[in-house]
Amino acid sequence: MTAHEVQEARQVRRMAEAALAWVSAHRDGFRLGEDALAERGDVNRTWKPLGELAQVCVCVRRHTDPADPLHVTASDLLAFAWQQTGRGALFVELQRLEPFATYPLEVYAAFASAGLRHAGYESATATVALTRGWQVTEQQPNRRLSVLNSERRSGIPEHGDMPEALRRTWLAGLPEPWTFERAAGYTLTHVVFHLTDWGLTPQAVPPPVATYLRHWLPPWLDTCLEDEQWDLSCELLAVASSLPGPPERALSQDSWARLAVAQDDSGAVPEVGAGRGGRTGAHDFIDCYHSTLMTVFAAVLTINRLREAAEDGADGAAVRSGQGVAR
Repeated sequence: MTAHEVQEARQVRRMAEAALAWVSAHRDGFRLGEDALAERGDVNRTWKPLGELAQVCVCVRRHTDPADPLHVTASDLLAFAWQQTGRGALFVELQRLEPFATYPLEVYAAFASAGLRHAGYESATATVALTRGWQVTEQQPNRRLSVLNSERRSGIPEHGDMPEALRRTWLAGLPEPWTFERAAGYTLTHVVFHLTDWGLTPQAVPPPVATYLRHWLPPWLDTCLEDEQWDLSCELLAVASSLPGPPERALSQDSWARLAVAQDDSGAVPEVGAGRGGRTGAHDFIDCYHSTLMTVFAAVLTINRLREAAEDGADGAAVRSGQGVAR
């Protein structure tokens, strides 16, 4: 890496460390309460945060060495999250209460991808997934991608075709760039996350979509940063590091420098506005847990892609000088 690349990687790394430290210190906010199985419980305040915690921890573990403090903390948090589910037993109860709900499988899939599995839940869900009711459930196209990816990660036969589901999304239509707005932004980021299994397989993004995103991500991200949409900005940064080919260095460097302004001394990043200097008190958990998790997610992907680009550059230089063979 050049001196500038090393400096950028260190800044992004510091942000990831601070954000994950905040998450670890506030793990109680992710605990499942008695309302987790309540008939009128709010899934967005129970299972959704826990599932997002698990998914980010899985991503951190994928892209860090086991001895890395980030990896160690993520492993600890993942174990905590799995314990909250009764080591998978609560998924069985959820499946009994809401057999055709997809969110339990979507949360479970993060654990399954890390080897944390519950045979009873998988067997029950696989049976339900064979029904016509499951296979014809009407969903938004990006949500259909999520379910298909969750089935694959959980070892359940996929009930549909990923390319077909992709074709129905806003992103696959390569829409006029000026039609981008907040809702479309969150939709497109999750389309990419599900296609690439949360940044693991960038090559899964079709070339036309990748080219479109490389062209329009910079102005979209600039707009979100200017509007202090920190959460969406982090998701767009994660998308930038989930595309095939080397990352756009200028985009990454400028965006992380601007995002750093939003992170406070505790490591928290608000979803919107009132970053460092504009804050009058501590952030409420519900207003910053997701954006702080997304900071960790985007940072780990960015660092990984910077490292890969540096290694590829070193290999290329060695080949040109006759000192090595490209991998």
